[in-house]
Amino acid sequence: MPVKGDAPVLPGARAVARHVRISPNKARRVVNLVRGLPAKEALTVLQFAPQAASEPVYKVLASAIANAENNERLDPDSLLVAEAYVDEGQTAKRFRPRAQGRAYRIRKRSCHITIVVESVPAAGTGRRGSAATGRGRAADITAAPSRRGAAKAAPEKATPAKASKKKADDDESTTVDAAPESSVSTEKKPAKKASKKAEPKAEKADEAETADGAEAEEGTE
Repeated sequence: MPVKGDAPVLPGARAVARHVRISPNKARRVVNLVRGLPAKEALTVLQFAPQAASEPVYKVLASAIANAENNERLDPDSLLVAEAYVDEGQTAKRFRPRAQGRAYRIRKRSCHITIVVESVPAAGTGRRGSAATGRGRAADITAAPSRRGAAKAAPEKATPAKASKKKADDDESTTVDAAPESSVSTEKKPAKKASKKAEPKAEKADEAETADGAEAEEGTE
């Protein structure tokens, strides 16, 4: 197996576009968007990117995917954008005439776009399978507290019914107790008024009796 440094090189393919008439800095902005992404996802990103350099980069990436699929017999769904870089190409120098016989230089830059895709094995398919089973486990684990909660919720549901019954009983008792209180209060109020009115009359009667008694004593004398 070919070795790149100390790490083994994964199977893949590459594509290069040379002398692309666009500035290297503008192309690098787009290339940085797709580096490290899955190939299919990178194509989608480039398809909707607003930069003008996204079109040539899209073509280079599509060519690299086609090379991997047709030449290396690799699954396009397993491809990953391993390397993507832009080198500076030739610069065409032009001059634009300006006032007073002067000339300004125009640099028409070009670049070389290189994209390398590698086939990443679906490492841990068993793990993914176990992850799927783990999801079921997680679902069971999450379902267990919910069942416990449901078991606890049953008495909680019963308690509001009891509370409502107690409330109804309390309301009935308050209504029953309220009637005598109201009657007592209504009875007491006239009694107080009667007693207040009766007090001056009793005082007058006492004064009259004392006056009569005094007159009778004087008559006897």
